[in-house]
Amino acid sequence: MEVIRGFFHQQLLELQEDLLNMTQSAKKMLQMAIDSLKERDVDKAREVIVLDDIVDDYNFKIEEKCLRLIALQQPVAKDLRVIAGILKIITDVERIGDYSIDIAKFSIRLADKPLFKPLVDLPKMADVVIRMLEETAAAFVQKDLSVVEKVIEDDDRVDALYRSLHEEIVLNIERDPSVARQAIWILMIARYLERIGDHITNVTERIYYMETGEMIELHQ
Repeated sequence: MEVIRGFFHQQLLELQEDLLNMTQSAKKMLQMAIDSLKERDVDKAREVIVLDDIVDDYNFKIEEKCLRLIALQQPVAKDLRVIAGILKIITDVERIGDYSIDIAKFSIRLADKPLFKPLVDLPKMADVVIRMLEETAAAFVQKDLSVVEKVIEDDDRVDALYRSLHEEIVLNIERDPSVARQAIWILMIARYLERIGDHITNVTERIYYMETGEMIELHQ
């Protein structure tokens, strides 16, 4: 029995390592998508799209491992919460990768066009979102629940930046309707970043659940 439990915990550790690697891959996609936007680098944007295969492969592999562990080991208590939490988290991380692709695609559209306004707000939003992702990944490793308050504050900051940019974009379109197409593209990128922030708060909720057995709602 001791050997079986040892094998199970080794499998559980490998599962958590896979999740961290998946998260790092999604973070790389997001960072590259934003860099491609700032640098107007089409090749970098296209690389983001290619990298999605890595995140998708992790998604399928982790889900398969989770289901196998549940079927063969019948985990209980915290071990079961961890596996159930990981099954939820991979969905959010996979969506982060998808939104990074969406940002990269708009980056390609914008690359060869003069911008009607400097790209200031989007990099600010991206910096906060990437920090949220880094802090949440660290919390998963260190079992540090103090990150919850940081994530709430950062998500509020992202939402505020989005609202501010939304108002500015509307005013720009009203003043000069010719910028509408590009303005909407920029607003869509901001919306993707705002949604990524929401997915990161979902991950934080799952980490809290893994450690405490209590579900919390971070979205206001």
